[in-house]
Amino acid sequence: MQTNDTYQRITDAIIEQLEAGTKPWIRPWRGNSRGSLIPRRANGEAYRGINVLMLWLSSQLEGYDENTWMTYRQAAELGGQVRKGEKGTLVVKYGTFTPKEREDDEQTIPYLRGYTVFNVEQIDNLPKRFTSPAEPVIAEPISVNDRAERFIEMTGAAITYTGTQACYRPAFDDILIPARERFLDEVHLYSTVFHEIGHWSGAKHRLDRDLSGRFGSEAYAIEELVAELSAAFVCADLGLDHNPRENTASYIANWLKVLKSDKRAIVTAAAKAQGVTDYLNELVGKDRVEAA
Repeated sequence: MQTNDTYQRITDAIIEQLEAGTKPWIRPWRGNSRGSLIPRRANGEAYRGINVLMLWLSSQLEGYDENTWMTYRQAAELGGQVRKGEKGTLVVKYGTFTPKEREDDEQTIPYLRGYTVFNVEQIDNLPKRFTSPAEPVIAEPISVNDRAERFIEMTGAAITYTGTQACYRPAFDDILIPARERFLDEVHLYSTVFHEIGHWSGAKHRLDRDLSGRFGSEAYAIEELVAELSAAFVCADLGLDHNPRENTASYIANWLKVLKSDKRAIVTAAAKAQGVTDYLNELVGKDRVEAA
């Protein structure tokens, strides 16, 4: 499969959902809320970057509770059988290769290759370890999530809960978040906090991204997309739902403009968002968060 075709297939899938008014990285997960919500391979390894979005999108559309995915061959090797008529989901593999004519100068060329995976709910006769009953949804929200609070504190970000706006201020290198009681629930709160921490990570002395764009510009749209996707990734990794609720219509319109003009934009934004997630996990020492 050609790299360009794969980029286009991914972008078309994302655009289709955005035009329908749905952000593919937000869904009402119904499975085990105590563990990570990042999709996993059959061996337990977490997917990364754009693959997380593609699998979340498929789960949202098909209503999958389970979070594990595997190829047709992997299912067969485990004694499973993909049910007849089931449709797989596109994921990609990144890599590099050196053309024979360039072996002397050791110059490598990146490639993006697509392949198909299936959710374990599409497969019969798998070992029982791959399935678990969905837990009932708890109606009463928890106002404070200890794991999230520890993670936020250990980033070292200067956060003040005041006023009516959420924003990262590059000039002061701090974050303003409205008072906690202004939020609808803890999902809204933590989604917003991690979105702003995503912007905070882009400061010159951290990941050094361009934070100078204005609303409506391509740079602004990409940075907002990076912040939102990184918030979705971090929340999922902590076992939290993610739904910032803010500016949905205007932001979707802005993202669509960029995605339609650049088929690589969503892949690039997802990669940068994964970089933010990796940076924050390394910064806080995720094992220390889990152990505390």
